[in-house]
Amino acid sequence: MTDRTAEVTRRTKETDISVTFNADGVGNAEISTGIGFFDHMLEGFAKHGFFDLKCCVKGDLQVDGHHTVEDTGIVLGQAIARAVGDKKGIRRYGSCILPMDDALLLCAVDLCGRPYLNFDCAFPAERVGELDTELVREFFYAVSYSAGMNLHLKALDGINSHHMIEAAFKAFARALDQAVGFDPRIKDVLSTKGAL
Repeated sequence: MTDRTAEVTRRTKETDISVTFNADGVGNAEISTGIGFFDHMLEGFAKHGFFDLKCCVKGDLQVDGHHTVEDTGIVLGQAIARAVGDKKGIRRYGSCILPMDDALLLCAVDLCGRPYLNFDCAFPAERVGELDTELVREFFYAVSYSAGMNLHLKALDGINSHHMIEAAFKAFARALDQAVGFDPRIKDVLSTKGAL
């Protein structure tokens, strides 16, 4: 098996980001974004997807969290795409319905190379910790477009925003782990077109 690790850096006037992503990790995470709750979500993503993830972000938090969260999604999406590579032998699809107390989240992923986000989650609170809840969609939008993945997230139930957002990150982790996993029956790429 080839090494499926990628390191991506991105520097702008708004953010300075370095991400290392290992698709075949064990769930280790070193996260520092300056937004505590966002750190917690990325740690959960790594742990429940069995990905090793290092993420160091310096953003213009004196403005707000938007650039930090969105740009982290861009860089993480690029790292996922590079780590997975040509997609030969992987399952391509993954899905998860994940409960967390009152919350029930559905996530489905297709690593098809065509970016698309369907995000049907309405969070009752405007903020959880220092994270504006409207930025959750911005993060997943950035990941889906940078990684070239079709990503659906739907809140089936929930009354607590913390639980709902955490369930979304964990469901995404489980679905992505499934999608990047190998299946010995797949000899090339899982597509009738012969390419993804």
